[in-house]
Amino acid sequence: MPIITELFYLPPIEYFTQISGYRELYIDGTEKYQKQTYRNRAQILLTNKVDTLSIPVLGGNKKQLYRETKIDYDQKWKNIHLRGIQSAYGKAPFFEYFFPYLESIYAKNLTFLFDLNIELLTVCLKLLQSDTEIKVALETLDFNECIDTRGIISAKQDYSTRNIMTVYPYDQMFGVNFVPNLSVLDLLFCKGPESNDVLSLTKKK
Repeated sequence: MPIITELFYLPPIEYFTQISGYRELYIDGTEKYQKQTYRNRAQILLTNKVDTLSIPVLGGNKKQLYRETKIDYDQKWKNIHLRGIQSAYGKAPFFEYFFPYLESIYAKNLTFLFDLNIELLTVCLKLLQSDTEIKVALETLDFNECIDTRGIISAKQDYSTRNIMTVYPYDQMFGVNFVPNLSVLDLLFCKGPESNDVLSLTKKK
């Protein structure tokens, strides 16, 4: 049975823990845009703190479709995000192999946040060596035959409040204490081809 979930920006690790093992991933293409969610924000680990990367959007009111929400390129967010990722992971073992995939997507200057997030999710799944196929559901009838996980992962609550993942520490770039559930970039840049193995160990039995 397929799984249906929201579309996030460089999603946290628990997102990939949640969808692992499903061959088909449906993204809800009918939903309205929601502020203060993972739809436009991701967390990375810098030298002395966890930093939140946030994409500014135009409008973004409750009546606006997520698919029609435009990115605000008048704000210099893209340079901030790319510099932040380079600063955080430039010396990580797999940075030089994986970063060009991201750069090529940002270089497109895609108009809509939904389209950017689809492309980034697609490349993240590719780098994870996942065989999960993404499909956008534009009719609510498509949802009936899916495992519905929409609304479960919230940026306002800690991952530990959800029954999705258990912490499996891996070597990170900074700090003594392991920081769980960052953007999947943290896992990919640090563990490379072993990332999928780590994900399988985070899934709650």
